[in-house]
Amino acid sequence: MSKRVLTTRTLTTESGAPVADNQNSTSAGVGGPLLLQDQHLLEKLARFNRERIPERVVHARGSGAYGHFEVTDDVTGFTHADFLSEIGRRTEVFARFSTVADSLGGADAVRDPRGFAVKFYTAEGNYDLVGNNTPVFFVKDPIKFPDFIHSQKRDPFTGRQEPDNVWDFWAHSPEATHQVTWLMGDRGIPASYRHMNGYGSHTYQWTNAEGEAFFVKYHFKTNQGVRSLSGEQAAEIAGKDPSSHQTDLLQAIERGVHPSWTLYVQIMPAAEAADYRFNPFDLTKVWPHADHPLRRVGRLVLDRNPDNVFAEVEQAAFSPNNFVPGIGPSPDKMLQGRLFAYADAHRYRLGVNHTLLAVNAPKATTARNHGRDGLMAVNAQGRHAKNYEPNSYDGPVETGRPLSAPLAVSGYTGTHEAPTHTKDDDFFQAGELYRLLSEEERQRLVANIAGGLSQVSRDDVIEKNLAHFHAADPEYGRRVEEAVRALRED
Repeated sequence: MSKRVLTTRTLTTESGAPVADNQNSTSAGVGGPLLLQDQHLLEKLARFNRERIPERVVHARGSGAYGHFEVTDDVTGFTHADFLSEIGRRTEVFARFSTVADSLGGADAVRDPRGFAVKFYTAEGNYDLVGNNTPVFFVKDPIKFPDFIHSQKRDPFTGRQEPDNVWDFWAHSPEATHQVTWLMGDRGIPASYRHMNGYGSHTYQWTNAEGEAFFVKYHFKTNQGVRSLSGEQAAEIAGKDPSSHQTDLLQAIERGVHPSWTLYVQIMPAAEAADYRFNPFDLTKVWPHADHPLRRVGRLVLDRNPDNVFAEVEQAAFSPNNFVPGIGPSPDKMLQGRLFAYADAHRYRLGVNHTLLAVNAPKATTARNHGRDGLMAVNAQGRHAKNYEPNSYDGPVETGRPLSAPLAVSGYTGTHEAPTHTKDDDFFQAGELYRLLSEEERQRLVANIAGGLSQVSRDDVIEKNLAHFHAADPEYGRRVEEAVRALRED
């Protein structure tokens, strides 16, 4: 009897058995009903039913690519992070870009913030820097985040995004005025992922080898130049190719045009934070460059497309709690909330062992811990390994060295508002941004705001929002009010 050998071209079942016929199901005679014994049929249908995992509640629609980060400037006086320790040092990265509010089936060319997340595969573990293409955000406390997202998502009754919900939330959230001005301005719809800046948005902490602490903000400046779309251009592109940003990123890298960004940081000595003129940990505010100028760190380059978008982009899990020695959190309330929320979202979507997936696993080191079991566990660790610590069997042990400097705390527990600084204000920076714009940019900003606000059905909601723009800048408020009135009278 001849020996049968499976080749690399042999189609098999998931258990490895060869498939005899992939065109016809097993039936009870010619034209008869199908049989339960057809393992291949049942396996294919069962797997097909389970090919989709829960999509991200936010940042569902995304694209990604691999590349590297190279240090170009010495920052060792501010952080002892190993991957930033010497000029010329290269670290492999995976970056994911995304829209925020829409679903996985949404279009790329829409007016929406963009996620900008980078996973650094460092020798001391993975460092995830999770931000947006805007330096600020709509809310400053994570307890408001679910409500904000609910207001931006499809209405439970109409099944579409409703201006009433969008603007009603903003009417009751004056701190959103700054980000609304960004979103409705010329940079509200990037022309592509390659042509937008990225920001860590949050304030983070760096610690140097001497234990000195600094607070930092990250700025990724695109080397392709910032390019954006008008509302009319975006509508046309979204209709022709809903995946326009994905198409652009994929094709650029495939033809050897590798997008890059220069990373800069703003640095504030920790001792300055308490007396700064506004709360430096408020996500709705930027640090003026005159106070804390940009300092160059290195260059991010993307040069390789994923082989499988689902496996490497959809299953990519970024968590801002993935720090490495020399980098840590700040008292930024929104960051503190996201330290839990992001990792928990991935445990729900992908399972407790999502960190074992290739795109999420460390590449320059090996994860060693006592996590075992759970869905899709592949980390059995051998018959003699113990999953507790301390133990007497040479298992992994703690280092006793914190990743970053401790944060000072004082006072009583409670639901406190953020500490007030001398210049804290929900509207000043929105006005500053408006006054930086050219006359043509102001015209487009006002038109974009009025186009949405004029669709709101309740006059009181419109009035609350108009008050925010008046408070930011009298001219800003007057022009929006006039534009809204004109549209509602038509």
